[in-house]
Amino acid sequence: MNESIETTGQDIDSAVARALTELGVSRDSVRVDVLEEPGRRLLGLGTRQARVRVTVVKPPTAATPPPAPMPVMPPAPPKPAPPTPVKAEIRPESVIATPVERPVEKIEKPVEKITQKPVIVPAAPAAPAVHEVDYDDDAPRSAVTDEELDHEAQVGAEALQQILNHMQLNAKVNARRADTDGHEEPHWLLEIEGQELGALIGHRGETLAALQYVTRLIASKGLERRANLVIDVEGYKSRRETMLRRLAKRMAEQAIERGRMVSLEPMPPHERRIIHLALRDNPSVTTESVGDGEKRKVTIIPKKNRLG
Repeated sequence: MNESIETTGQDIDSAVARALTELGVSRDSVRVDVLEEPGRRLLGLGTRQARVRVTVVKPPTAATPPPAPMPVMPPAPPKPAPPTPVKAEIRPESVIATPVERPVEKIEKPVEKITQKPVIVPAAPAAPAVHEVDYDDDAPRSAVTDEELDHEAQVGAEALQQILNHMQLNAKVNARRADTDGHEEPHWLLEIEGQELGALIGHRGETLAALQYVTRLIASKGLERRANLVIDVEGYKSRRETMLRRLAKRMAEQAIERGRMVSLEPMPPHERRIIHLALRDNPSVTTESVGDGEKRKVTIIPKKNRLG
């Protein structure tokens, strides 16, 4: 008849281990039946232990005790080093004492300092002086002929078209002589035509101003003189110029009425030039550009105030 017992434990493994200990058999000689798994009791009141029935199915064999640990032998003490043999001092009956020879000091000769003669590299021939171009629209330039203006427009149009091609824009450049009022320098207007070109204008024309600057820079380098080219996109410059001329006249009237200077907002050079030209023939005011860099702006000064 097979022997069996029931045991409990925190988990199934603990209950089985307790049964094996009580039966004195190994795990491979018994059959385990789980009667109740561990868990929480009804309504969560306490915990329920695991309960198993362990039945011996093979003849009971005593569990083989683990082999006794091998005694650890203490390490053998290190062997003392053999004494150093002392040579017997042999003294003949008659020994002539000889002076102790001192080691000969090696006298090193000072290393002669080698001074390398400087290598004189012939100076490269000076590059030819490059004429520094002033790109400020307020700065006057020397008079140019009609042929030079035509060549200037051709160089500028080619440079601008290459820029547009690199930007992968489906646009073309049309060049025409700009209409001047006699006070402006004669120049060419490069008009960009195409579709969806608003990105070339930018906020308040900042992108268009940068495009015009780069185009002038390339054209001036090829011409070796300042190129006076104006770039417009979809008539933006024309509309902006009309608005600036109206603004100049309105601010001049305010300066005259108040009898004091009126300052406009900072503007790029070509827009400041529009203000100057719009008020050049006004007998009651004069204009000046003040400030540096991007903060440079036009001031409108009543002549009566200046004389006073």
